[in-house]
Amino acid sequence: MALAAKLQLRQSQSLVMTPQLMQSIRLLQFTHAELEHFIDEEIERNPLLERAEPQDDAASDQAQKLEAEPQAAPDGDWFENETAWSAEAISEKLDTSLENLFPDDPGTSERLGPDLTAQWKSASGSGGGSSSEGLDAGDMAASAITLRDHVGEQIALAFTDPVPRLIAGELADGLDETGYVRADLAEIAGRLGTDGVAVGKVLAVCQTFEPAGLFARDLAECLSLQLAVRDRLDPAMKALIANLELLARRDFQTLKRLCGVDEEDLLDMLAEIRALDPRPGMAFSGGASDSIVADVEVRAANDGSWTVELNAETLPRVLVDHIYFAQVSPHAKNQAEKDFLAECLQNANWLTRSLDQRAKTILKVASEIVRQQDTFLVHGVRHLKPLNLRTVADAIGMHESTVSRVTANKYMLTPRGVFELRYFFTASIAASGGGDAHSSEAVRDRIKQMIDEEKPVDVLSDDAIVDMLRESGVDIARRTVAKYREGMNIPSSVQRRREKRALASAGR
Repeated sequence: MALAAKLQLRQSQSLVMTPQLMQSIRLLQFTHAELEHFIDEEIERNPLLERAEPQDDAASDQAQKLEAEPQAAPDGDWFENETAWSAEAISEKLDTSLENLFPDDPGTSERLGPDLTAQWKSASGSGGGSSSEGLDAGDMAASAITLRDHVGEQIALAFTDPVPRLIAGELADGLDETGYVRADLAEIAGRLGTDGVAVGKVLAVCQTFEPAGLFARDLAECLSLQLAVRDRLDPAMKALIANLELLARRDFQTLKRLCGVDEEDLLDMLAEIRALDPRPGMAFSGGASDSIVADVEVRAANDGSWTVELNAETLPRVLVDHIYFAQVSPHAKNQAEKDFLAECLQNANWLTRSLDQRAKTILKVASEIVRQQDTFLVHGVRHLKPLNLRTVADAIGMHESTVSRVTANKYMLTPRGVFELRYFFTASIAASGGGDAHSSEAVRDRIKQMIDEEKPVDVLSDDAIVDMLRESGVDIARRTVAKYREGMNIPSSVQRRREKRALASAGR
């Protein structure tokens, strides 16, 4: 059979993700800090991008006019003239000298004394030394607590005998960043001249430290320690933990048989597993936490409705410098330079449009959330309605994935506080009388109020809470009540009754 070359035409459809489209999708899910960092990188990379300072409104208006209608380039020495600030010029404008603003003049010694003068010069970096050699404010701030420090404090309280304390210190040195013990227990016992039983007893005590899950030797033991603290390590859960490989393969039929539960109970058990922390030591990684900045502000209007506005502080103001492009484009020496300038202009225009579209999308989604959760804003968490992403997406004509990206890591400032946008999306719990469904967050709040109002002689069990909720129209299972109670760190009825009795005895 002879081989021959031939041409074939095929027609097909495919979704092509251009770099610009991928950038727009990324911008939607950026937090305020991530967006600022991304824009700083783009400004550093693209010479045609510049920030519009929020305090310079006149300059911003002028820049927008120039962006719409590029004008002739100004004189070449405009930058030098604007930045030609000297000490004499500043003194004339301020009607004073720089020494009065920054008291490092010859009169400092008379006012402060020789000792304080030396400290002032050392802190300000003056006196011939560089400013980097002065006092650093970061040196005065308290350093973050490491995992080793946190564990060391608990070891000092848990062990009084020096031998167990030494063993606990060796175990703590064997912790990795996730909080797992990676050291060989037999090796520790041999190095310290003790037996494995003593090391095992010390390890058992260390596994009771906070947060739960520390000093585990594998994932199954870490999850078991956390479930034991929550009093949820029943035989069914033990069987599930012992067969995590089946869970990874999603072999739910085998898991139901091994655990002896039905499908509904297995789903509840899987939800509890997902709520655990498989890496408890990462809480002490030392990373700095970002402050929460509301992306959307909601205020009550005079007509009884709600005013939804974007927070101006979270909106980056980026302008395209058409004047600079008009200056440098005629002087491009070759095609590569022309292509570079054209690409910079295209990317700059796309970024500004993407930022504008991002702001409009966030405002659109937030407005629909406010419309859906109007009763929550008026009456509180008890009136929070069940809501999912699809409902909001269908209402505003967007894809569900777009709504999911918009609501990720975004916050809304309301008269009732600052809430993450995901807070308003809660599961639905059916009503016992066939009425409107209840929000899971509202049911949690109702459970908390019931427990807060219970009397010492009448502590409510989970079954009693279920009966009370069903009487008020909430169809809920006992396992769900226990899960919500544990999620709010509320002890069981037996523990609460014991605590109330202890408080009553102490009061006598």
